[in-house]
Amino acid sequence: MYLPRHFAEDDPAVLHDFIRQNSFGILTGQVEGKPFATHLPFLLDGDTLVAHMARANPHWRSFADGGEVLCVFSGPHAYVSPRWYREENSVPTWNYAAVHVYGAPEIIDDPDAAYADQKKLVDEFEAGADAPWSLDDRDGDYVAGMIRAIVNFRIPISRIEGKFKLSQNRPGQDRARVINALAQSDNPDDRKTADMMRDRE
Repeated sequence: MYLPRHFAEDDPAVLHDFIRQNSFGILTGQVEGKPFATHLPFLLDGDTLVAHMARANPHWRSFADGGEVLCVFSGPHAYVSPRWYREENSVPTWNYAAVHVYGAPEIIDDPDAAYADQKKLVDEFEAGADAPWSLDDRDGDYVAGMIRAIVNFRIPISRIEGKFKLSQNRPGQDRARVINALAQSDNPDDRKTADMMRDRE
């Protein structure tokens, strides 16, 4: 991605936490020579992304070439008006956060390993529920059939990039005005963007 120095985030802990908080990502690639994207929930397991897709989805067949794919994770974003700057000669922009992950997917053919990955994914997103739903409580034959209907895969992370464009290139007074304006918005994404900006002050 285009990554100016002042917007770059390279702390692995920050990037990993961002993925965990914004785990519904976009897997990009090519199918039959044309751009293709699949929207998927991802689980970060150490330095590896774990995911699955419907077996009917042709995207996974492109993994056979052994090449890298790009996974995109997006966070909160917000329009920034020049009305909030002190300098009159300014233009509108957009504040946002995104993480790009690269790696070569590895298909998990073993049913037990696929089940284990699916259980981790479910347990992660059911955590905190009063009565968590669990794969262990389902009919074994039914679950096995569902596992056969998907393709489970892992993507060992070979490279990761973070871009947190949060007005770092503006004077402190401008950043404060942007934070104040976004924090008062009715839009939840605006308020979350303001929170991210505060965290980086």
